[in-house]
Amino acid sequence: MIDDPLLVLEAGAAPAPGHAPATVETPEWPGVTDPDVLRAQLLDWFAQYDNAGTRRTYAYALGLPVAWVDALGGAHSPDTRAARPRPPAAAPGPLHALAWFRWCATRDLDPRVATSAHVKAWLHALSAAGAARRTRQRMLATLSALYGHLAETGAVAANPAAIDRRRLGLVVSTREPSPTIRLTAQQVRALLDASGTLRHGPALRTLYATRARAVVALLTLGLRISELTGLDRDDLLRTGGDQVLRVHGKGGVRREVYMTDLAQQALSDYLAERDRLGSTATPARRGTSRAVAEPLIATRDGHRCSRVDLYRLLRRIAAAAGPALADVADRIHPHALRHAYVTIALEQDARIQHVRADVGHASITTTEHYDRGMRTRDTTAADLVAAAIAAADPSTTTGEPSSAAADPSAAAGEPSPPAGVCDPS
Repeated sequence: MIDDPLLVLEAGAAPAPGHAPATVETPEWPGVTDPDVLRAQLLDWFAQYDNAGTRRTYAYALGLPVAWVDALGGAHSPDTRAARPRPPAAAPGPLHALAWFRWCATRDLDPRVATSAHVKAWLHALSAAGAARRTRQRMLATLSALYGHLAETGAVAANPAAIDRRRLGLVVSTREPSPTIRLTAQQVRALLDASGTLRHGPALRTLYATRARAVVALLTLGLRISELTGLDRDDLLRTGGDQVLRVHGKGGVRREVYMTDLAQQALSDYLAERDRLGSTATPARRGTSRAVAEPLIATRDGHRCSRVDLYRLLRRIAAAAGPALADVADRIHPHALRHAYVTIALEQDARIQHVRADVGHASITTTEHYDRGMRTRDTTAADLVAAAIAAADPSTTTGEPSSAAADPSAAAGEPSPPAGVCDPS
């Protein structure tokens, strides 16, 4: 058994620029007799997704080499990041070995013969390792989508991940509180203000400050982080007299996101500074397109920022935001701003159908899910009910009630019960 059971899967991937092709001593995929066939079957599923970020996310979640899906092309493929030095790999987390294909490989199990019993055992292993319910829910959903495709194409007999999620405790009720921190409009404002205060060298201070502000401003539009990193300059356009972003969302679904004055100004300042410094951000002439897609948010040398880049940037901004974010700075992440967009919009009485379209939710139920974060003392009906009960007390009304109204039994000519005695009726 090799140390990393999926090292062999890198053999078919194109080597990164400046890197020698990977050498694999053990030409086997543990438990799989035809690894090339399985790899082709998996790539057929990945090829259904137009969004390169989606492909990478799914590959990572399943424990497959991201270089596979990069070879399919797209915004994050190696050819568009050719000269970018690669950062050191992150240390494996506690669930690293429990990604589905690694879990199968360590058991010499061909994933195509896995049963629902195997999937349940895998889920129990994730739970024992501390995986949160939402994490297990997402991992199972990804696995079910993959096996649904494999079943349709005849690669497997049935979908082993099509199991009863309710019994496994993986159905999230819309009444449950969201684990995402809820940012107020004041805290989002503090993030924007702090974005220009990060310390940088004098030569690039303006570039980095305007970029940080543009990142925060664009996230206030309710974008997913994968959508932001996947945006190109060509995706910024005018339609119907308004400036919009053409966003490539989950599942290859595209939508137009209207630019606010705040986002428009922040992005304009950043792009102007980027162009002034002579980066690769040169506008294309009308009626032409660039041979290579140019990222909307870029590194200093013009390459595409990664999700990790922007996550770390946001954490730095939050740490510099002072008292307004002191209690939550270490929990800030890009999705918190997307969450804030929905909750603030609903607080301002925006129609939920409009909010759903803004953020690209497939179902309005997903948008309603965010509404749970709005429940506060001010929005609960409990005080309204208490006030109505209090208002029904005759002693609180203006003027003294008539004796008949105060005591219905007297109006009927019946004696009132003694004080302290309950009326048996």
